[in-house]
Amino acid sequence: MATYDALGVSYARTRRPDPRIAAQIDAAVGDARDVVNVGAGTGSYEPVRTVLAVEPSRVMIRQRPAGAAPAVQAVAEHLPLGDNAADAVMALLTVHHWTDLTAGIRELRRVARRRVVILTWDQRVFRERFWLVRDYLAHAAAFDDSRAVPIDQLIDLLGGGRTEPVHVPYDCVDGFGAAYWRRPHAYLDPQVRAGISMLAQTGDDALAPGLARLADDLAAGRWHTRYADLLTLDSIDVGYRLVVADH
Repeated sequence: MATYDALGVSYARTRRPDPRIAAQIDAAVGDARDVVNVGAGTGSYEPVRTVLAVEPSRVMIRQRPAGAAPAVQAVAEHLPLGDNAADAVMALLTVHHWTDLTAGIRELRRVARRRVVILTWDQRVFRERFWLVRDYLAHAAAFDDSRAVPIDQLIDLLGGGRTEPVHVPYDCVDGFGAAYWRRPHAYLDPQVRAGISMLAQTGDDALAPGLARLADDLAAGRWHTRYADLLTLDSIDVGYRLVVADH
């Protein structure tokens, strides 16, 4: 994807797999003997059983670590694989980037022998529970409104499935959108924002007023007063969801 050819240059610096989330994803994949990772990015959360990564951005592919599964440059809507090519196919925080969701999900189902695992988020829950987009960065929330995929739509396209919440730990090491919910100063760091597509694609000009208010609230202690309840929590549910569908 051309977007990540531009945005993904420093992606691996802030987007490292969190072991607690990795364990939940691995459990969702289950006992699959072989796994294909679609929209694989730099390879976060790939089980050791991953046999192929599919990623449209060459910039992202170049950041995959040594020893990772082989990667092919292709898009979800046209997977270069035969029918029933792997026990499980996973797609993590990627479906909102696809140009044709229906075609992409059809391809996941075609390639998976047994199971499809998707990590995504519920935009309604995200908007309501995540203070950054609710109270400071309305432009970013509006951007996500335009691209977020409703969970019910995913399950319909998959022909059924189950969901499970993915709680975000307070010290999450993977710098995705809500990873720093208890570390608000991080969102003032341009490098952190560069690894979060919601913020990077909204653009600094649109974010500037909200970020300025956040900086002022942090400096004055208002943020810590307003969100004091968050400082007592070890993890939160802000809408991230695993969707698991079996054939």
